[in-house]
Amino acid sequence: MKVLRTPADRFAAVVGFPFAPRYVEIAATDGTPLRFAYVDEGPPGAAPVLLLHGEPSWSYLYRSMIPPLVAAGHRVVAPDLIGFGRSDKPANRADYSYAAHVAWTRAFIEQLGVNRATLFCQDWGGLIGLRLVAAEPGRFARVMASNTGLPTGDPPMPDAFLKWRDYSQSVPAFDAGLIVHRGTCHGIGAAARDAYNAPFPDESYCAGARQFPLLVPNTAADPEAGPNLAAWRQLEQFERPFMTAFGDRDHITAGADRLMQRRIPGAKGQSHVLLPAGGHFIQEDHGARLAELLNAFIAAG
Repeated sequence: MKVLRTPADRFAAVVGFPFAPRYVEIAATDGTPLRFAYVDEGPPGAAPVLLLHGEPSWSYLYRSMIPPLVAAGHRVVAPDLIGFGRSDKPANRADYSYAAHVAWTRAFIEQLGVNRATLFCQDWGGLIGLRLVAAEPGRFARVMASNTGLPTGDPPMPDAFLKWRDYSQSVPAFDAGLIVHRGTCHGIGAAARDAYNAPFPDESYCAGARQFPLLVPNTAADPEAGPNLAAWRQLEQFERPFMTAFGDRDHITAGADRLMQRRIPGAKGQSHVLLPAGGHFIQEDHGARLAELLNAFIAAG
């Protein structure tokens, strides 16, 4: 497996993200070592809050949420998924699969010994994170899901997703900063756009970002439709607290919150939230509010 590593100087100009990067090494299926980058802030002995990002962002997405979570006494762990941020990037699109992302992220949390965790997941952070909850529910004390889901291909994904998928494959230059900007209600500034583009010096680093949209199950015949159905069966037995906090203007995941509220026992009686003027990248539109909700969710036990 050919692996690329974004030069560290690409992140030197990133502003508003004062958190030191940490690294662990995991092994790909063929044994190739992959460096997994993450942020780890707050008391090391506290129960962790695991923040999982999605496409095409990195842990920078959580820059406004990390400080208030740490101030509340929580340990905050925010990894960069393989192919994103400071983490290693397999150069060939064929090296990326849904199952591989789940395995890589599971190896990461196992290395860190993540237990008694609160999971906050958005976008692909949920497609991966909810599979981890289903596989090892004992690791997780509670879950807050935001603008995400666990698609099984039946029903197919909405038109908004299909348009995004087509765009992601046809756009000549993959501009992650522009994608995040367009996926918010309030927009992001030039510095933030530069930060989202920092992990991708050129197109050769974008294999994972380009491939992610093709890995979402859109038919029942998709190779990951079955594993997601099996994960749903486990989530339908998850009785620990489960809360949704979605944006009201995310057309890709609209309705997934109501599905989780109906099917997951731990969602019963929770104070689910639909945030006004909230786009797909809800952390950009409502980061401070999400941190406040998450702190209250944890404090409720």
